[in-house]
Amino acid sequence: MTRPLSSHSDGGLQAVSTPPAARLDVYMAEDGSTVVNGYLLAMPSDRTSSEAMLDALVMFARSLQAPVIATVIDRVVQQVSRLRVYPDGMSRPLADDEDLPPGPERTAAEEHVFPPLARAERIVQHARRKELHTAFVLSSALREHLTLRRGVEDEFSLEAHALEAYLAYLRGDYALSTSLALTVARVRCSTSLHRAAPEVARATATWQRLTDDGQVAVRGKELLHMWERLSEEGLLSEPSHQAMAQVVRRRLGTKVRPQPDLSTDPDSAAGREPVAVRDEPRASTRGALWRVTHPGRSAR
Repeated sequence: MTRPLSSHSDGGLQAVSTPPAARLDVYMAEDGSTVVNGYLLAMPSDRTSSEAMLDALVMFARSLQAPVIATVIDRVVQQVSRLRVYPDGMSRPLADDEDLPPGPERTAAEEHVFPPLARAERIVQHARRKELHTAFVLSSALREHLTLRRGVEDEFSLEAHALEAYLAYLRGDYALSTSLALTVARVRCSTSLHRAAPEVARATATWQRLTDDGQVAVRGKELLHMWERLSEEGLLSEPSHQAMAQVVRRRLGTKVRPQPDLSTDPDSAAGREPVAVRDEPRASTRGALWRVTHPGRSAR
């Protein structure tokens, strides 16, 4: 992935007073799609993904007239690496002790150029224009890097999971959509149960589209456990949520428990058709991302 080393690789030449290098992130998907700092690269026919990625990083370095540091997530080889790339086209791996340690300071530096909220808004714009492949790859890149930096329980990471789950649903990848939505529901159930019901509902809506019997059983049992826990805690008050819980029980062949607060017939509320997930991806991203970036203010 790296080009031949130049004199830049001599650690003794690194001056203490050198300004911090700009931080970029790279995501290389299984299909070869490559995202650099939130932008999907147009792949030249005569260049590999790695070559195109390095070309883009060199372009950034030349425009800044300074080295850049890139964190590269390569899903093809299941690897995370970090590079320092120079304006003259040279690059070299970056050792852990050559830069800021993982933590809030590094995260702030890496998200300074293109913040997560701005990236999410661009993804939503692509989705609205029905550019689903671009939107999906960009959302995967956003989720992977946010999870790497902040952990899966961070609000940004959870919203990125929810956005990618929605886009996977639109693309017909219901298995991936269910997996991502369940991740969000799982975290909510373990960290903030009072906020879990809407996420469990979204996961249930995508689960209803699954056709593989094994996936239906495994994912359905987890959903049923979540619904029953919410019911036991008195957090299953919405009739639509009660109906969805009964849909899961029916599909798994579990005895339906009576729900005295259910004001509508379950078959008319949930029906035999899968309950639709919400059709506005911006609603998924705007809320939590806005709360994190604008504390004390409500999302507009």
